[in-house]
Amino acid sequence: MDALDVARWQFGVTTVYHFLFVPLTIGLSVLVAILQTMWHRTGDEKYLKLTKFYGKLFLINFAMGVVTGIVQEFQFGMNWSDYSRFVGDIFGAPLAIEALVAFFLESTFIGLWIFGWDRLPKRLHLAAIWAAAIGSNLSAYFILAANSFMQNPVGYRINPDTGRAELTDFMAVLTNKVAMITFPHTIAGAFLVAGSLLVAVAVWHLVRNRDSADTPAYRFAAKFGSWVTLVSAAAVAFTGDIQGKIMTEVQPMKMAAAEGLYTTESPASFSVLTIGSLDGSREVFALKIPHLLSWLGTGDPNGTVQGINDLQAQYAAQYGAGSYTPIIPVTYWSFRFMIAFGMAAAAIALLVLWSQRKGRTPTSKWLLRAGLVMPLLPLAANSFGWIFTEMGRQPWIVFGEMLTRDGVSRSVSMAEVLTSFTAFTLIYAALAVVEVKLLLRYAKAGVPDLTPAPETDDTDDDAERPLAFAY
Repeated sequence: MDALDVARWQFGVTTVYHFLFVPLTIGLSVLVAILQTMWHRTGDEKYLKLTKFYGKLFLINFAMGVVTGIVQEFQFGMNWSDYSRFVGDIFGAPLAIEALVAFFLESTFIGLWIFGWDRLPKRLHLAAIWAAAIGSNLSAYFILAANSFMQNPVGYRINPDTGRAELTDFMAVLTNKVAMITFPHTIAGAFLVAGSLLVAVAVWHLVRNRDSADTPAYRFAAKFGSWVTLVSAAAVAFTGDIQGKIMTEVQPMKMAAAEGLYTTESPASFSVLTIGSLDGSREVFALKIPHLLSWLGTGDPNGTVQGINDLQAQYAAQYGAGSYTPIIPVTYWSFRFMIAFGMAAAAIALLVLWSQRKGRTPTSKWLLRAGLVMPLLPLAANSFGWIFTEMGRQPWIVFGEMLTRDGVSRSVSMAEVLTSFTAFTLIYAALAVVEVKLLLRYAKAGVPDLTPAPETDDTDDDAERPLAFAY
């Protein structure tokens, strides 16, 4: 293991950890805004209770996401300075807009929303949470535009004198075909996470506190979250199908690695499960769905999907000697875990809706256990999706232009990277404990009691405690 390996592990660990907070922030900001809009339009107190309840969970998650996200940008200069030097002219533009416009829009209006209760007019206060939600989604778009350049470089030229990539068409970067489909796919995944959280918390209170006065609020939250989860799952599947076809077009090796397909096939089958050698090169048993990989990759059930061996030979001739094959077990299983965990969350949402048919209230402890696991499933699906996306691009850090090994900082030693990796891991572990405890504490507390506190007579209290006020 050398500095490159540790730098990759550090970036991978911090990125996956940070992304645990991102989808919940993106999705929950919009759902809280919808709940507050429903209260504004109907005046029904249950919507106000749910707004404040889930709004508190949203704020906890947002704060943790900001803290962990700052470290991400530091790493570009710390461990990946050669990469930053090569692509900074392009990569910096969308990230700068994200920080100056989207993040400030989000953070400013979240502050107004937090401190604006009973101070701002209701419409302005409602506008504040919608502005924050829009800022969260804009932030995601600009970051995904930067990442999509790494998957499919567009709108640039290589300066022969400096060897750097220089921006020539910023709109081409923003309208990159990869970004245009990755954004809705990521947003759909975010709503899958947020909807699952709504369901999990509501089901816990419905089962544990069946005779609570707030049961109508939790029943609505469970139904609303279940429908959000199901619609989001359908959107994830639809956008993922389009994304797979674009991925096959611009990164055919990634699609081949997702299946562990070594030889070009037409038509190509999709294996649900394969038993064989670890790298998938030798198959002992496989459960396959005929024609499915051809459909996922080309839109034609009889389409041709290029194999790893043919692509390796093509890239070696085009880019020079070396291995251009990702780590097959990682890409193969992360692709399947992504799909399986997302489908499991949708299945639980269906069970929750079924348990509430004809006005019933969920009582099953098995449903309670499933509900508690439910938010973890789409979080895992999102994480495995990003692991597949980034590991499937290897060995490139910018596809076709820069290898990952060439992007690491040359002046940073193994000991320095290992020290920062260890420190970040320990700090993030502590933050994880704080995050989980805060979320559990406020989730268990339930919706707030909106009954006004009785007014006290300060005059009588003063009369009874004259010496306390005198001194």
